[in-house]
Amino acid sequence: MVAQSERTLKQAIESLIKAGTAFDVEQLELIYHENLKVFMVDEIGQSSKLNKKTVKSMFQSKRENGDAPLNNWAEFSHIEADGNLGHVIVIRKVNLTGIEQQFVFNIELIWEDDRWQVTREVAVVQPSK
Repeated sequence: MVAQSERTLKQAIESLIKAGTAFDVEQLELIYHENLKVFMVDEIGQSSKLNKKTVKSMFQSKRENGDAPLNNWAEFSHIEADGNLGHVIVIRKVNLTGIEQQFVFNIELIWEDDRWQVTREVAVVQPSK
């Protein structure tokens, strides 16, 4: 089926990046699945787990604080659509914590309600070189 292709999967991640960098919480509501789980792994291997509400709150507070938009740089490493499941690995440079860092995002999606929705995101900070 055309809808669940690598092309539409890449477009979904590009929409996610655009919404995230601009703190577009309304668009994130559509892109993030209700059961979203986000795992953040820092440079020393410590991990934290966030849900949809927490992630949206983080972007909402950035918007309310008038923070500058995030960097939209992205390098796609892997894109795979398998029926109604999708998997994307993308490298991003973003400032989530006050300093710009390079992350590897491992993103799992599901085709539901006629759109790709992110169900799981693992973001690993790459150590500074």
